Amino acid sequence: MPRPRIRQHVNPLTRKFQQPIALPDWTQIYANLQQPLHLDIGCARGRFTLAIAQAQPEMNFLGLEIREALVTEANDCRDRKKLTNLHYLFCNANVDLKRILRSLPSGVVQWVSIQFPDPWFKKRHTKRRVVQPELVQALADELPSGATIFLQSDVEAVALEMTTLFAEHPRFSLTHSPPWLPENPLPVPTERELATFAKGGAVYRSRFEVRGKSC
Repeated sequence: MPRPRIRQHVNPLTRKFQQPIALPDWTQIYANLQQPLHLDIGCARGRFTLAIAQAQPEMNFLGLEIREALVTEANDCRDRKKLTNLHYLFCNANVDLKRILRSLPSGVVQWVSIQFPDPWFKKRHTKRRVVQPELVQALADELPSGATIFLQSDVEAVALEMTTLFAEHPRFSLTHSPPWLPENPLPVPTERELATFAKGGAVYRSRFEVRGKSC
């Protein structure tokens, strides 16, 4: 059966993506809900999370994606691999992120990655980008101290915007000398990362650590 045609981009500001989702019962998804969790925001087809979940069974992985057909496809692939440390969730991160984080056991989210998000090049469309001040604040409010934020893009302006938004928040501390992290700290590259390097392009990365909350 041919793969269904899936739109490359969807507008997250349309009404259909503003409705909060029903959250799953995580105890029915993860074999060990208390394992450290890596949250990948904007996971697309989920190939990165699939590979890293197999490489790191001691961690749980949760991919968020706004295109529902991709989530269905990714969870089907997860089921065929019989993985119990991986799940994909259809949602709009800028609507549902805080509720998702609060629904998980306190302190389990230790990694958050945002990799090659849709750049939305036109100026009037930049408000559609996933990394907005509200998303940064939700992570600041809910993540435990010591957690890691990892950002990367092949569009320098997008990487700089994401990095600036996190750097301006007092809960996030850049872990490397600016401007960019020279190496990917994760054991698995994304498909976009590999394709970018194959074309001779550059990838711009930043890594932050979550500071403790002030009194």
